[in-house]
Amino acid sequence: MLSYQHQYHAGNMADVHKHALLAWMLDYLAQKDKPLSYIETHAGRALYDLGSPEASLTGEAARGIGRAEQGFAAGHPYRRRLAEVRAAHGATAYPGSPLIAALTLRRGDVMHLADLHPQEHAALAVAMAPWGAHVRREDGPAMALALCPPTPRRGLLLVDPSWEVKADYETMPALMERVAAKWNVGVLALWYPILAEAPHAAMLGRLTAAFPDAARGALSRGPAGPPDDRVGPLRRQSALGHGRGGGRGRPDHRLSLTAGAARTAPSTAPPPPSARSPARSTAQPRQAPAERQERSSTECRSPSS
Repeated sequence: MLSYQHQYHAGNMADVHKHALLAWMLDYLAQKDKPLSYIETHAGRALYDLGSPEASLTGEAARGIGRAEQGFAAGHPYRRRLAEVRAAHGATAYPGSPLIAALTLRRGDVMHLADLHPQEHAALAVAMAPWGAHVRREDGPAMALALCPPTPRRGLLLVDPSWEVKADYETMPALMERVAAKWNVGVLALWYPILAEAPHAAMLGRLTAAFPDAARGALSRGPAGPPDDRVGPLRRQSALGHGRGGGRGRPDHRLSLTAGAARTAPSTAPPPPSARSPARSTAQPRQAPAERQERSSTECRSPSS
């Protein structure tokens, strides 16, 4: 599906939840003096302008990062990444997951990014050119299967499709299972939305059966009604809390299912100086995509070392 345009939704509460967790996980992995691989199957454009007509039309960023940012400690990896991106690209710049990863990874770490959408891929290639990432316009899940086990062996896979293709609820858990079989020391992270009709329910059951030692986390924005100005309605329902797997050859399965359920809307080291913000359309869209109810699920298998 090539219709989804994330610039309308960048910086919303689901982004805050997903990116805060991603920044924390990568920061934790980078503390060990061993190289990492970062693989992302649906990368998007990596750098967004929250002052763009697209972002302004939906107002999702104002209700997301605009309200939640101060709820994070100043030293949180997510806050540090935000500050670095703004210092390099301006006050309204917002990092997608590839740029969060690039800012956290070190010399010797490797990034593999894929996106099929022609405009998203073009912007991604521009934003990530200074970082030496491997950027591909190809099917992301196929790329992940071809790469795994990657070199370096330690690392993290982020799977974050648009979920506009209903078959994704079957193909994505199958992907996680296949990658896990090939890469038993990788951290696997899967984001998914929570919609009123609960298309994720069967998928979640399958994932739980495949990864029984997993942890599940959830964020909620509170009951339906006017937007709440507090960060308080965001709550972590469960957290990463499993110890390492016991014994050689036994991977540590961690499932961090992190959910940020949105109300139903009426209509939801700093970058090198050479890094350029991706081009964006200046034309005012006729109609903004509806904000989706969203929840993020991160299926993780932590490294065995």
